[in-house]
Amino acid sequence: MDTDSHPPKPGWMERLSALLMREPEDREQLLDLLHGAFERNLMDADALAMIEGVLQVGDIQVREIMVPRPQMDVVDINEAPEVFVPRVIEAAHSRFPVIDRDKDDILGILLAKDLLRFYAQQEADIRAMLRPAVFIPESKRLNVLLKEFRASRNHMAIVVDEYGGVSGLVTIEDVLEQIVGDIEDEFDFDETEDNIVRDKTGRYRVKAATEIADLNTVLGTHFSDADYDTVGGLVLSHFGRLPKRGESIEAGGLKIQVMRADSRRIHTLLVEKLPQSDYGGTQ
Repeated sequence: MDTDSHPPKPGWMERLSALLMREPEDREQLLDLLHGAFERNLMDADALAMIEGVLQVGDIQVREIMVPRPQMDVVDINEAPEVFVPRVIEAAHSRFPVIDRDKDDILGILLAKDLLRFYAQQEADIRAMLRPAVFIPESKRLNVLLKEFRASRNHMAIVVDEYGGVSGLVTIEDVLEQIVGDIEDEFDFDETEDNIVRDKTGRYRVKAATEIADLNTVLGTHFSDADYDTVGGLVLSHFGRLPKRGESIEAGGLKIQVMRADSRRIHTLLVEKLPQSDYGGTQ
């Protein structure tokens, strides 16, 4: 049989291009076409989500995703390295705004890797290590900011309000997460259907959206759901603020550690039952 007489089957890119040749007149039609391509198995769910993210970044302003001023981890230029370096290590960020006593007085950006010079020389001039800080308005659109990040090879910007006061900061990772979704780590299990999963060590990985009643059923605890419906709400209530990854609380005979969180919400928790002697056996 002469196989050359049969033209090769079009690849998924060709099929997708043919589908898009209908030339949508607005974004809604474009999204309908993309969802149609997904339903025809021309693209997978991850590709669809990323394309939707790209389309949406033009509608999102920096103020919607920035790390608010109270949650900014900063370095005070007036502190000795022996004082702020442990905080830098604990925060585990790659860049830190450096202030002169006040968060409105930002001198520049310190790269954590530059602190290696302090350990090598013991007399490093922190001020001389600073990179220029980039200031942007709260109203800047994410697509514009991403283009500026790429052009300048800068990864962090300080967000200011209409009066010039610092209202927060934003990183290139914050912007990219709006496109590709939350950048996963080795502890992530968001793709699983179960909200509570026990690991090999006997601890539990718990999604923050898990209802209090479900946590009580699985772990035998007696938390009230009168003030909050989810485990994430319980944790926020105990902290009184949005906690960072690695922070933990002890409550109701449990140690609850934040495994994954961003600047807006908690995603994943690691829950461990405490020995009875550690909490007196009370709930």
